[in-house]
Amino acid sequence: MTVLVVGSVALDSVETPFGSADDALGGSATYFAASASHHTKVQLVGVVGSDYPMDKLRVLEGRGVDLAGLEHAEGESFRWRGRYRHDLNSCETLETRLGVFSHFRPKIPAQFKNAKYVFLGNIDPRLQLDVLGQVDKPKLVACDTMNFWIESRRDDLVELIKRVDLITLNDAEARQLTGESNLVVAARWIMARGPKTVVIKKGEHGAFMFHGTQVFFAPAFPLESVFDPTGAGDSFAGGFMGYLAQTDDLSEANMRRAVVVGSTMGSFVVEGFSIARLLEIGPDDIAKRIADFHRLVAFDATSHD
Repeated sequence: MTVLVVGSVALDSVETPFGSADDALGGSATYFAASASHHTKVQLVGVVGSDYPMDKLRVLEGRGVDLAGLEHAEGESFRWRGRYRHDLNSCETLETRLGVFSHFRPKIPAQFKNAKYVFLGNIDPRLQLDVLGQVDKPKLVACDTMNFWIESRRDDLVELIKRVDLITLNDAEARQLTGESNLVVAARWIMARGPKTVVIKKGEHGAFMFHGTQVFFAPAFPLESVFDPTGAGDSFAGGFMGYLAQTDDLSEANMRRAVVVGSTMGSFVVEGFSIARLLEIGPDDIAKRIADFHRLVAFDATSHD
């Protein structure tokens, strides 16, 4: 199975206490595709300007990412600049230049319309809704969002979540959307409005998955070196959705495994700038870290009383 992702393709300039990168490959769709491509083929829909370094992006084609849905427009590409302090959970945005992304209207190529797994990256919920009108009966539709859309397009976002099967968002966004401080209550609020599954990301503290009446938690993998947290959430989503598309199994047990795969991919991307680390690793690296994850959370529940 392939997975379709619609989102931003950007150039990021990032400063952290451990270094910096200028005009590095970024954007929600880029991180998602680089992560998901380790598990399945990916169809990408986005837009870039005439200044985008396509030679760098085309490395993804060799990894099974179809760029037929990437629009090339005259003008400047979407650029973002941010700075992380020693608290890598929070980022100061220094500059955002939307460029051609400000006029982005997703056009799903005919050969992408029958995608069974669809991920709507962090874009205007009105555009996410438009994409749903262009695809043919997908098996699973997931979406992401952010605080800006919750504040400025809340009604559209609420309409969107009525029509998706799964939503990913961080803990602050879950609280902002629902007005609930308790994440369990917030997840139930969201599920009552449509999605069967809610994944709430907590950065370095892991991720919760609420699915039906079940709750699953995966910790973040303990790392000695974290260079750049940018794109960790999108890489999580790419691993999660890529694994589901690869296995084509939406059972609760398999979705739990998908959360661990997503957390694994998120743990790799933060070890370098941009998508560099995701381009270095292979199946053996991923399998080893998943095994390490298993050992991290495994315990003997037998009572010794």
